[in-house]
Amino acid sequence: MIAAIKVQELAEKLNSDRQEVQLIDVREPGEIAIAQIPHFSNLPLSQFAQWSDRILELFNPELETIVLCHHGIRSAQMCQWLSSQGFTNLKNVSGGIDAYSEIVDLSVPRY
Repeated sequence: MIAAIKVQELAEKLNSDRQEVQLIDVREPGEIAIAQIPHFSNLPLSQFAQWSDRILELFNPELETIVLCHHGIRSAQMCQWLSSQGFTNLKNVSGGIDAYSEIVDLSVPRY
């Protein structure tokens, strides 16, 4: 089972020291253009073939890794895959960027 992180907890992490946290957003480029949270690396699931074979070069499987999407479904899928690649400290953002924009930061557009 992949751990969940509430958007309020994510906001606290983003406002504190992020050095030991990896942030991955799996939404599509068009979604990123509408709404995004700073410091997240974008790995669109539709481009899986372009980045999947380099995942262990791009990210450290031992560091805390927080994964985001629109509502939390695609990020949950990504967390499952990352787990199968040896990532041991994964968190899926509950409610995704939609919940973040509704609860934490109203300036982040909803779509």
